[in-house]
Amino acid sequence: MTLKEKIENIIEKVRPALQADGGGIELVDVLEDEGVVLVNLTGACNGCPMSTMTIKGYVEQTIRAEIPEINEVRLA
Repeated sequence: MTLKEKIENIIEKVRPALQADGGGIELVDVLEDEGVVLVNLTGACNGCPMSTMTIKGYVEQTIRAEIPEINEVRLA
């Protein structure tokens, strides 16, 4: 399984929590050399003032817990 596939699987795990609040998330790219994951937030999450907290406090922590070589998750 590739790194991108592993990240997609983790995003599938976090997606229901975002959907519960009317939002969503999609993987845009994985910059493997930098250890960076780029995502877009959709629906109610797009432009939400809490979106940074969602990315850093939830999505990034969840991905890094399973894939330690990822340094950062940020909006594309």
